[in-house]
Amino acid sequence: MRLLQVGMGGWGRWWARLVLPRVPEVELVGCVDSDPRALELAREQAGVPAERCFTSLERALAATDSEAVLVSTSLPGHVPVARAALEAGRHVLVEKPFAPSLAEARGLVELAAERGLVLMVSQNYRFFPAVRAVVELVRSGRLGPLAAVDVDFRHRSTVAEPGVRTGHRLLAQPLLMDMSIHHFDLMRLLLGRDATWISCQAWNPAWSDFDGPPTAVAAIRFGDLVVSYRGSWLTWSADTAWAGEWRMTFERGEVWWTSRDLLGGEGAERVIVRDAAGERQLPLAVLPLADQAGSLAELIAAIGAGRQPESSGRENLGSLALALAAIQSSERGEPVTL
Repeated sequence: MRLLQVGMGGWGRWWARLVLPRVPEVELVGCVDSDPRALELAREQAGVPAERCFTSLERALAATDSEAVLVSTSLPGHVPVARAALEAGRHVLVEKPFAPSLAEARGLVELAAERGLVLMVSQNYRFFPAVRAVVELVRSGRLGPLAAVDVDFRHRSTVAEPGVRTGHRLLAQPLLMDMSIHHFDLMRLLLGRDATWISCQAWNPAWSDFDGPPTAVAAIRFGDLVVSYRGSWLTWSADTAWAGEWRMTFERGEVWWTSRDLLGGEGAERVIVRDAAGERQLPLAVLPLADQAGSLAELIAAIGAGRQPESSGRENLGSLALALAAIQSSERGEPVTL
C-alpha cells in the first residue's frame, strides 16, 4: 500500500521511524509538513528521501500516487487534512482524537461513505494481547455478568528538560481529550456498548505546569453498568501502564489487567483472574502486529477485503462523544446524558 504521511512533528516521526518499517505491506511514498525543519528532521531521523518531502499536501497528493493517507498532525489538522485526502480519493488513517467536535467527525464519516473509502481512527490500545484476551473473556460469559469496572491511569508526565513546557502541557484538555479517550475507547470495546451518562470532575492544581486540567475522576454509566474512572498526569505513585489498571467485577469472579507498557511495548501485558478456583494468570496470544502497527495492519486488511475496519470513523464516534461529554460535564459541573 502506497502511503502518504501528513504531519512530521515528534509523533509523526515516531510513526515514520519505528512503526511503518514494522509493516512490510506499506511503502512510504511521501511525507508532508508545513514546517521545513520538521521535514529536515524526518530526513535525518527516519531516512525519508528529500524528493519525497513536501510542504504542500496538494502537491504531495499529485506527485506520489498514494493509495492512503496517514494523518499524524496535531488535532487542529485532523479534519482539514482528512477531508482533503478523502476528496482526493484516498483512504485515511487518522490519529486520535478524531476531531474537535462530533459535527466535524460526522462530516468526515459521511464523506468517506459517499466516496466508498475507508476512514479509520488509530485507537492503537485495542491492538494488544491483554485487551483481546479480556474482550474474549467478557464475551464468553464464563464469569457471569459484569457488576462493576474500575479504571486507574497514573503517569508523572515528563519533558525533555526541566522547566520546558511543550506538547500536552499546552493543551486545553491534556487528560480527557488527549489521553483518556484511549481508556474511553477501551471501555466501549470491552463492554460492547456505548456510554449513556457521565458525571466528571477535572481540575488543575495551582502548582501544576499544565494549561488545562491534568487530573480527573468520573462515574460513567453504560446502561445499568457503572464504570469508575480516575486519571492523572500528576502523581508521586508508581506509573501505571498506558492502558491503565483495570479491575472488573463479575458475578463469579474478578479480572485485573493492564496493557501497553511505558515504552510502548508488550511487557506490561497481564490478565489475572480470581474466582472460586483461586488466582491464575491467563496465557496471552502473540499478535503478529501490535500497537500502532496493529492499527495500520487493520487498515490494510479492511481495504483489501472491502470492509470497514475495527475503529472505523463511524464506530469511533461513540468514543469521541464520550470524551466530549466528559469535558462538558467537568466544565458545567453537572452530569451529561449521551
